[in-house]
Amino acid sequence: MLSAGAQALVVGAALSATAAMAHLACILIGAPAYRFMGAGERMARAAEAGRLRPTLVTLVITMILLLWSVYALSGAGVIGPLPLIRLVLVLACAVYLVRAIAFPFLKPAFPENSNTFWWISSGICGLIGLAYAYGTLSLWQTL
Repeated sequence: MLSAGAQALVVGAALSATAAMAHLACILIGAPAYRFMGAGERMARAAEAGRLRPTLVTLVITMILLLWSVYALSGAGVIGPLPLIRLVLVLACAVYLVRAIAFPFLKPAFPENSNTFWWISSGICGLIGLAYAYGTLSLWQTL
């Protein structure tokens, strides 16, 4: 049976992987998915025009989310130990939590993103960040 901290990291890993798959769906589906996810009309139009930038940006985000998911599974003991586990988990946690609370400051830089996008994505980031924080702090001595 996994400890509560390990369970939190498994939940964080699952949520990170789900977010990564949602990003991949945007690439596969294209502009309608970018619009549905609230990425803004500029990204949707760029995807419609066949520009590479939306795909590259989305792929980078996807890769980071998947990496964090794998590290969370490692921290939970589900897979073998990975190098720099504490550092990566702390960074992932920090990025998720900062993204969750900093959206009022980020919003002006991305004016085409909908309010729904900001509230939902920030809430999800906060939830994932808290799962990573609880799991990492609970398992700190074993990481």
